[in-house]
Order: sequence, then C-alpha cells, then structure tokens
Amino acid sequence: MNHKKIRRLMHKYNLSCPIRKANPYRRMAKAMKTNAVADNQLRRQFKAFGPRKVFLTDITYIPFHKEFVYLSVITDAYTEQVMSYVLSNSLEVDFVLLTVQQMYDKYADTIDATAIIHSDQGCHYTSTSFRELVKNLGLRQSMSRRGNCWDNAPQESFFGHMKDELNIKARDWKTFEEIQADIDDWMDYYNNDRYKAGLGKLSPNEFYKYITTGEYPTTMLR
Repeated sequence: MNHKKIRRLMHKYNLSCPIRKANPYRRMAKAMKTNAVADNQLRRQFKAFGPRKVFLTDITYIPFHKEFVYLSVITDAYTEQVMSYVLSNSLEVDFVLLTVQQMYDKYADTIDATAIIHSDQGCHYTSTSFRELVKNLGLRQSMSRRGNCWDNAPQESFFGHMKDELNIKARDWKTFEEIQADIDDWMDYYNNDRYKAGLGKLSPNEFYKYITTGEYPTTMLR
C-alpha cells in the first residue's frame, strides 16, 4: 500500500503508531566509540594485592518513573570499601570521571603507586577522557574480557545486594533527591555497619583500619 493511503486510513480511524525511543546507552557508545581496550591485568585476583591497590568500578541502572538514573561506584577490591560514588540522571561520561576524581581527591595519600582501576569494556571506560584522567592520576587501567561479567564479579554482586536492600524504599521514590538520600544512607551503612564474615566479621571501614593499624575494634571484643 502507498504510504499516503496508510496515512489517510490512520487519520480516518484515529490510529497512531508509537515509535520506540533510541537506546541512550547505544547512542552514547556510538558517540564515544574507541578501540582502546585495556588488557585484563587483574585476572580475577581480587584479593591478591592488598588494600588500595585494586579498585573495581562499574555503572548500574536504577529504574525511576519508567526511565532510569545511573549510579557509578568505585570499590576497593581487598577491603570492599566504597571509595566513591556518583548518582546521575544522565549517561554523559562526566559522572564517571567525577567518581574517579572524587576517589583520588579523598584517598590520594593512601593509594598505592601501582594501583589498578578495573572495569568492563563499556564506552565510558574506553573513552579518551576517562583514559586520560586515569593516566594523569597515575593509575593503571584494566578491563574485563568482552561480555564476561565474572571478571568483575564483586562489583556485580555489590550492585545486586544494594538493589535488593533498597527495593522496598524504591517503591516510594518520587524525586531524584529522594533516591540520592537513600543511596547516601545505604552507602554509609554499608561502609560502617555492614559486618561481613569474609572481613573477619568487621565492616569494610573497620577492616581497613584493622589491617593498616593492627587494632581490632573494641566493640567486637565484647
């Protein structure tokens, strides 16, 4: 059928044809596409190097009002501490860069000179701006193999636990600020009060203090 006839019929019977919105991540990936994929230097040895030597990073999508907000997080692979995180309502690369810069500004004195930052092969991490920032801060870049989530498994697991525990609150979110407040509270709880068997039954912050000072938290000696 001629497209003009179809248009007349649609107008006559009040028909409409919804058009799917373009996937924002694909559009972003195309705009920032490079071939700069770093080697997998970590090779799943998440606990082999000690504190402040391996940083894991990734982005997760958080559903909100039939769309998404985006959370970028960096964790210390050894202590499991959240080093930095940034919530954004846009997939622009800036919030990923800010996550790295905030971590460095806060912890520069304790970051090892040979530290690795490990990610997947997402367009944010292969972008020129990300690679330049990592290089300027003296970090070494490592990437998971393509399509292999196990190469960054602790970070994937972290997001899974976070979403499970925020699921009830997520039903009541009405504004971006409410999401930010609940994530801030959860990150504080995770670092300071979420005790883990794998960390000697300490929270991530307590574990870091213990392995760097040798002082076991007095609250755990009761």
